[in-house]
Formats: sequence, structure tokens, C-alpha cells
Amino acid sequence: MTDSQTKKIKKHLESGEPISALDALNKYGCFRLAARIYDLKEEGMNIEKYTIYHLSTYNFADPKLVTFYRLAS
Repeated sequence: MTDSQTKKIKKHLESGEPISALDALNKYGCFRLAARIYDLKEEGMNIEKYTIYHLSTYNFADPKLVTFYRLAS
């Protein structure tokens, strides 16, 4: 199952779209995105990570950090 998830995440990244852990869980059933990113980096993919603050619609006073991965340009 991990190999299938890795292939799906690779295809997602190659489409030019960034991916977050929540995206990976919802779209591919992957609970361990960081591990799959590690696998892809080991295969030679150049992937970068960036983090943003996400403001919840329920609690503006408590922003959350969300990490995304994308292919490095």
C-alpha cells in the first residue's frame, strides 16, 4: 500500500500542485506524508517544504502552522 501511496503523491507533485498532510490523508489515505516525501527524495526528487499560518474560521486568535511540500523549481 505504501508504494501505491508514494506513486500517487509523486504524480500529484509532478502535476505542479503542493500537498499538505491533510491533502495526503483525504486524497490518498496517507497518514505519514513526511515518510513518503522522504522516500521520493531518496529516489532523487527535488522536493521543498514550506510552512504557512492558517487562520481558522472558528478561532482567529489561534493560527495554526501548516506545512506543504512541492517540487523545487
